[in-house]
Amino acid sequence: MTPTVFLVILCLGVASGAPKPDYSLDAEWEEWKRSNEKTYTQEEERQKRAVWEENVKMIKLHSEGNGLGMNNFTVEMNEFGDMTGEEMRKMMMEGSVVTLKNGKHIQKRGDPKIPKTLDWRTQGYVTPVRRQGGCGACWAFAVAGSIEGQLFKKTGKLIPLSVQNLIDCSRSFGTNGCKGGMMYNAFQYVKNNGGLEAEATYPYEAKVRRCRYRPERSVVKVTRFLVVPRNEEALMNALVTHGPIAIGIDARHESFTKYTGGIYHEPNCRPDSPNHSALLVGFGYEGRESEGRKYWLVKNSHGENWGEKGYIKIPRDQNNYCGIASYAMYPIL
Repeated sequence: MTPTVFLVILCLGVASGAPKPDYSLDAEWEEWKRSNEKTYTQEEERQKRAVWEENVKMIKLHSEGNGLGMNNFTVEMNEFGDMTGEEMRKMMMEGSVVTLKNGKHIQKRGDPKIPKTLDWRTQGYVTPVRRQGGCGACWAFAVAGSIEGQLFKKTGKLIPLSVQNLIDCSRSFGTNGCKGGMMYNAFQYVKNNGGLEAEATYPYEAKVRRCRYRPERSVVKVTRFLVVPRNEEALMNALVTHGPIAIGIDARHESFTKYTGGIYHEPNCRPDSPNHSALLVGFGYEGRESEGRKYWLVKNSHGENWGEKGYIKIPRDQNNYCGIASYAMYPIL
């Protein structure tokens, strides 16, 4: 499995008197504002530019560390590059779902009735398990799966969507084809592109090719996408309310590669280092519910011969096991 490239936000606080901007970054700053639809007052721009420049410096230092073998993950600039850590914490506050685009609207999660078990497969929301093969496109499978669920919810039609379309055509949005990618960037591509083709018209090839997307063949449009706060309660509410959720998990362990069934256990699994994307489709428990053997049901993209016919059970309500709630999002059609 090829590690997924994840965006990491490195924000430093800035004093009220913002420093003089680095004019050599003017072109990059203007392009970042344009691509992320950012507009500010004159005073806001001065402050936000200072935060953004600090993030640029931190990313550069981290990348230099990668070259020296000091780090094992990749950082890149994203749309949150003008936000301090405190601003991010407020935006991701518990009990809310945050819109990643179209402003900073916050949608309250409400209080949905939580069933004892849930399996969106039984309700028609989930397409058959597929196999990514030697192409590190787990991010694309997870994004496609979450959109497939929402398309079924809206139309009653379960249509396998084109993972290859995402691999070939979203690279200008920051994905890396078969070398990994960020789900956020893939969602942004579908939203800005105005559509995505079906698997039937743009089949999977497990390699990067030129973009062959044709608008007249598009079967779905995404109006926006939402990120779930980093806690299992919020993840549960989002899953129950909306349907399958694209997630990131720590899957770098040999035990994950060789998993064959049952509730997964890996002592070294970390909640803060997701490196693999997958699709959360339900939850349940084994034995008696009171025994605490609760799990999340996750669809992988390693084929039906892996795990429980392509699925894995991740421990639930065990301190965000393997980072199940650290990087979750879903689209709105």
